[in-house]
Amino acid sequence: MDVKGAVKKAVEYVSDVFQSENLENVGLEEVFLNDADNVWEITVGFSRPWDYPKQGIVTGLQPQNPRRQYKVVSVDADSGEIKSIKIRALPNE
Repeated sequence: MDVKGAVKKAVEYVSDVFQSENLENVGLEEVFLNDADNVWEITVGFSRPWDYPKQGIVTGLQPQNPRRQYKVVSVDADSGEIKSIKIRALPNE
């Protein structure tokens, strides 16, 4: 499976699995071919409705960017089968 096919499959899979959580801003963040395990490791970022900061009097006047969540989807490089979805924690979290 080429990188474009793996990315498409990963983004669609995340959107489908988390459908009940009303994901927004779903998109590709990173791609890595793990040769040792023969899988594409694809990081998909998104935000959920509850990821928006609480609005106060001052913050209500400014646009608020939601906190993004990241998932690493492992896609078998040969078959295209989804092997796993894992949380991608950022270093400052």
